[in-house]
Amino acid sequence: MPAIVSVKKLRKAYDTGFVALKGIDLDIEEGEILALLGPNGAGKTTLISTICGITVPTSGSVTVGGHDTIRDYRAARSLIGLVPQEINLEPFEKVENSVAFSRGLFGKPKDPAKVAEILKLLSLDDKAGSKIKELSGGMKRRVLIAKALAHEPRVLFLDEPTAGVDVELRKDMWNVVADLKSHGVTIILTTHYIEEAEAIADRVGIISKGEILRVQDKTEMMNQMGRKELRVDLTQPVDAIPDALSDYKLALSPDGRAVTYTYDTRADRTGIRRMLNDLDAAGLQMADLATQQSSLEEIFTSLVKEQQT
Repeated sequence: MPAIVSVKKLRKAYDTGFVALKGIDLDIEEGEILALLGPNGAGKTTLISTICGITVPTSGSVTVGGHDTIRDYRAARSLIGLVPQEINLEPFEKVENSVAFSRGLFGKPKDPAKVAEILKLLSLDDKAGSKIKELSGGMKRRVLIAKALAHEPRVLFLDEPTAGVDVELRKDMWNVVADLKSHGVTIILTTHYIEEAEAIADRVGIISKGEILRVQDKTEMMNQMGRKELRVDLTQPVDAIPDALSDYKLALSPDGRAVTYTYDTRADRTGIRRMLNDLDAAGLQMADLATQQSSLEEIFTSLVKEQQT
């Protein structure tokens, strides 16, 4: 299946000499949720702005639905919905009128039924006649999404959609994004919340200093690059790990009641069986076992650190 968004050798340099994007290649598949994960200043917003035609690239190309964003700007832009970071809405306008206005900006005919459908999708149907200023912060963000969907785009960009939102509202927004995907919308979101990418993305792209370090299926990335930890709870606390176990590089918990063994899931042999036997031989009696997969945060930190060295 051809990519709905295709970015080739995209570069953006400014007159100051700063290079925000350094030859980025990225294909986004129709119907997926792609999370662009990176620290502040990584180039996330610049990349989205360039794909949406707001920023003019220095070189390279972008196509959306097969339309070049420079040569065929209108056709490309009509396929894109963009939800910016900032909440910038007319406070005294009614919700339904604000969404209808955005539809008109793209030359779409009046369609109250479509506007009502979008508001219902985002659980805003009971707020249709309310003024923007009467809404909570979370509801205002939903209005931004509704406005971005008003012209029925195939691709939706969410730039830091939960920035400044509390944990409860953030998880509520994740449900909204999952619902949009179920209705066939391709979603690209930028975020610096690791748990956001881990919770809702199909694929994760890690961007740092204007470069895409990796784009991969989220589960595959965690399986290939992730480490696992085996925590062994002891029947009796110890003051130190015996010298006979030094080769395993075990970590002792502060209370001395557990040791942690880190191993590579990709290795032919994990060494767990031998380690447990040696643990017993050293006089450390096991009470319980538990494993834990390394998080996306650890993988992200590792990749960015590698780039900086």
